[in-house]
Amino acid sequence: MGETWATLGVDLHLETGGDASRHGVRKGLTDALREAVRGGRLAPGTRLPSSRSLAVDLGIARNTVADAYADLVAEGWLTARQGSGTRVAEREVAPPVRPAPPRRTGGTPTYNLTPGSPDLASFPRAEWLKAARRALAAAPHSALGYADPRGRVELRTALAGYLARARGVHADPDRIVVTAGFVHALAVLGRVLRARGEREVTVESYGLDLHWNLLHHAGLRTVPLAFDALGTDVSGLGSRSARAVLLTPAHQFPMGVPLHPDRRAAAVDWARREGGVIIEDDYDGEFRYDRQPVGALQGLDPEHVVYLGTASKSLAPGLRLGWMVLPSGLHDEVLAEKEAGGASCGALDQLTLAEFITSGAYDRHVRAARLRYRRRRDQLVAALAERSPEVRATGIAAGLHAVLRLPPGTERSIVQAANWERLAVHGLTGFRHPLATVPREDALVVGYGTPAEHAWAGALGALCRVLP
Repeated sequence: MGETWATLGVDLHLETGGDASRHGVRKGLTDALREAVRGGRLAPGTRLPSSRSLAVDLGIARNTVADAYADLVAEGWLTARQGSGTRVAEREVAPPVRPAPPRRTGGTPTYNLTPGSPDLASFPRAEWLKAARRALAAAPHSALGYADPRGRVELRTALAGYLARARGVHADPDRIVVTAGFVHALAVLGRVLRARGEREVTVESYGLDLHWNLLHHAGLRTVPLAFDALGTDVSGLGSRSARAVLLTPAHQFPMGVPLHPDRRAAAVDWARREGGVIIEDDYDGEFRYDRQPVGALQGLDPEHVVYLGTASKSLAPGLRLGWMVLPSGLHDEVLAEKEAGGASCGALDQLTLAEFITSGAYDRHVRAARLRYRRRRDQLVAALAERSPEVRATGIAAGLHAVLRLPPGTERSIVQAANWERLAVHGLTGFRHPLATVPREDALVVGYGTPAEHAWAGALGALCRVLP
């Protein structure tokens, strides 16, 4: 059978131009290759197709390609060695010139204490790779086909067992829907609530504007509840027309307090009485350092609480893996909306996470991470006591961040000082809902989980230098 374009060599896109004569085609090919190398599109060391392959691809004579290669070897753009083929010569390629961005800060941050991310350098690459190999070897051929909108049954089954054991969640695999992270889940829920005729969602006074904006984009207003030392004041639920509320009950973000037991019960009572829906964001429920973590709110009433979890804090946000545990009355609507949106998660990542959980590797990783983050929090508290006694860390010993209370009127100047110290850190003001009526407080939200292990001491030192 004759050789065709589909079976030869590697692909190389070229626009050769030139006239129909052999000399014109050769010049056009030579110029196109030279420009591809000079402009950096063909990087140093790149192996080019054989003269025979490229000739077939371009529909020209093999000798024409060989002559063009020879010309560029002579000019120093290419190299040709027996057994190694023709490659782009090693040489400096000037990067494209881009205008410099405006300088708004003291420079690129050297240290990062932005909340919301784990230590990505501690991702368990070797164990994850082992799990991926085992999962791929055991996966049926059907796993590589079009996806079940609920997610792979292997992952839903693994999650059902883990969530019941570790978080007290009542989870049946058929009630779990795998999502591309928390944001995806919340966007789907927002559209379902709006389709049901809801006009607003009650939220906490402090949180992420990203989440509020997602609900706004779905056509829902967000109205904040009051907040005090016991956490979010859910007594305001009965005075609103909203029949849905978004809560972080295990560890309020970013204030760091758990929802008081009486208020947990009151929120569930409201949902039962009004037919309401509680959206539970359990973003870091596995990381409690001084005692057993409080169980998920969903365990009090699985028919009125939507439980949302992700691998973003325990493993890495780049995995884009999250899950919803749904009440029976919402399951079909959520599934239809998710399927209509078209977003899904890669089957291989789902299978790998399922294997990672069932093999025990997930528990081992979480326990190791818990020890690492607890040590960092302890070091932060000790450093504050020694070097900045006016500043105190508040909230429970949990999660990947702490709120540092500052002297009144100092938040803005300290954030600016951190900026010039090349330290990325956020003030509490940026997490306050625009309609919140709680008194304004000066504080920093410090993500002690974010730096790599080797950078933690430097980040802590930089933080202490800017604190009063």
